[in-house]
Amino acid sequence: MKTKYNFSAGPSVLPKPVLEKARDSLIDYEGSGMSVMEMSHRSAEFDGIFRRTESLFRKVLGIPDGYKVLLLQGGATMQFAMVPMNLLARGGKADYVLTGNFSNNAYKEALLFGKPISVAGSTKDENFRRIPAQGELTLDPDADYLHLCSNNTIFGTKWQYIPETGRVPIVADMSSCILSEPVDVSRYGIIYAGAQKNIAPAGLTLVIIREDLIGDPLPGTPTMLNYKVMAENDSMKNTPPCWPIYISMLVLEWIVETGGLEAMRERNRSKAGLLYDFLDASDFYQTNADAEDRSLMNVTFSTGDEEKDKAFVAEAKEAGMSNLKGHRSVGGMRASIYNAMPREGVSYLIDFMRDFAQRKG
Repeated sequence: MKTKYNFSAGPSVLPKPVLEKARDSLIDYEGSGMSVMEMSHRSAEFDGIFRRTESLFRKVLGIPDGYKVLLLQGGATMQFAMVPMNLLARGGKADYVLTGNFSNNAYKEALLFGKPISVAGSTKDENFRRIPAQGELTLDPDADYLHLCSNNTIFGTKWQYIPETGRVPIVADMSSCILSEPVDVSRYGIIYAGAQKNIAPAGLTLVIIREDLIGDPLPGTPTMLNYKVMAENDSMKNTPPCWPIYISMLVLEWIVETGGLEAMRERNRSKAGLLYDFLDASDFYQTNADAEDRSLMNVTFSTGDEEKDKAFVAEAKEAGMSNLKGHRSVGGMRASIYNAMPREGVSYLIDFMRDFAQRKG
């Protein structure tokens, strides 16, 4: 059966109105006679796209003065190196909280730079079922920064609070929850996010950085990994990812048109609530994340039987639902219900889950 609903963890589903606008302007963007994919990044047409995109990020996320918006490449994974390269030159040590695969990878990358990097908290021994509480964190008041991953795509957990760190800036990887709800940017030193969850196609990385954190990086830092260089060149030291930037502009316009991040949060809570309520009432399925730390974007669950899980994924695909297989670290299933997933997609999944349980239970 043709895919009806795409539950991919990323690259993920995009809003249909955005895809339609992109399709209509694919050959000729606003009478320019060119596609965005082929115009110069130095052209007046693209400059307009770039400036509007930055302005919309500031508007939608409520980014205050004193923060720079960078539209970079390399994905969130490149930020795993870029953050320590640029911030460890200040004092030379950092704290990391390990709550899943990506925060662990960021920690491993930071260790490469020969500086004291501490684990401030971890739930690894519980297979990352939950987020550590404030009282479980061991924080260094002299650290250059505290790094965390706000939403854990693989394990289906999310930070429901912002840690108190005193004067230590928080660096947050928000790749899989960015634009899903309002965020107080002023509580963070750096927010970064790969685009391919809620922003745009893969290839763009959003970095929001407090200006006082932009300075001289560690010796030997490559030019393209230097925040100061990228900030001074308005993210255009080289050719930026023009097409993903354009799509992000359309996505941000769609968010504004549909009520902004407050309305987006309510829709996401409603969608996730439907699915979690069904799971909590079921004797057939079990969830993998503790209730108080559940993600609104990535719902992880299983039947408890590997063969049944495989059958679920296969039969769901036949029913028109793609990419429901869970990550190998967790197994089971994962439904990624990002902003663009409609409520009816979640209802369709629940109907299938109910039928599957009746047949296999």
